[in-house]
Amino acid sequence: MTARLFGAVWGLALTAALVWSPLALRDRLPDPLATHWAERADGYASLTAYAVTTALAWTVIWVVLLAVHLHGRALERSAGRAVWWASLVGAGVLMVGISLTTLYANLDQVVWNAAELPGWLALAAVVAALGAGAAAGLLGKGAKDPVPPAGERPPALRLRKGQRAVWVSRAGSGAVLAASFLGALTVLGMAVLAYLGILPGAPWAVLVAVGTLGLLAGLFSSAVTVRVTEGGVALAFGPFGWPVRRIDLSKIEKAWSEERRPSEVGGWGFRGVPGAAVIMMRAGECLVLRYHTGGRLLVSVDDAASGAALVNALVERKAA
Repeated sequence: MTARLFGAVWGLALTAALVWSPLALRDRLPDPLATHWAERADGYASLTAYAVTTALAWTVIWVVLLAVHLHGRALERSAGRAVWWASLVGAGVLMVGISLTTLYANLDQVVWNAAELPGWLALAAVVAALGAGAAAGLLGKGAKDPVPPAGERPPALRLRKGQRAVWVSRAGSGAVLAASFLGALTVLGMAVLAYLGILPGAPWAVLVAVGTLGLLAGLFSSAVTVRVTEGGVALAFGPFGWPVRRIDLSKIEKAWSEERRPSEVGGWGFRGVPGAAVIMMRAGECLVLRYHTGGRLLVSVDDAASGAALVNALVERKAA
């Protein structure tokens, strides 16, 4: 509730500031005012249109983040909370920074094409957004996720005839999420600078696309949920459980658990070659599936020993 209340107040306050600040300074601003720079100001918009556009852009981001908090399950994990807080605060500071730098460049100018935007000021806005987002993510992630204690490697379960069983577990990587967010925000910040003309020649639209795709790729590779049923093993990726990879039990020879560190398998994320794949989210217990072809799949996931026991029991039942 505290996060939702803060999100609501923060969003409303920034929306009001984005609308009020240009209108409060309208006596000291040209109308229209400069909104884009190459070597000199080369784009403009009316004062009212600029105030409405910037406020609307922020409102879209704000509403999406509130919807994620209200209806998404990503915030059940500390990594998801960190990304949500970093996005809310970082994006808000970036929007306010863009607005303030634009108003500063136009302040006390008679005509819009006389406005000059110092490069260091635009860069400061991006750095402030990065710092505020990182601090908010660190402070908002809360307590660490509980990790079930790793016990001894269990034998296969003995399922009664007709008995059905399901095992579900999940693991995520805060490092991948943080790196994805910071990388995407950096690229998007460069896009802003390119749009304002501070980085002449840089394709701002391409930078926006790259930053967005980088953030999405980081989200989908930052968490994995493993589900074991009579239908096989399903691997769901990302905070929203999509896409999903399914492995039929007939392909699995046996399963077990191992303790592994990222340094032992080449780092975090997806690693490996055909026949020896790794999905590494964090150091610790991992579920290992060995195929009849000799290939292996290693997935870092909580309570892997229990999952391996159920896989072996279901494989044995299917074979019988």
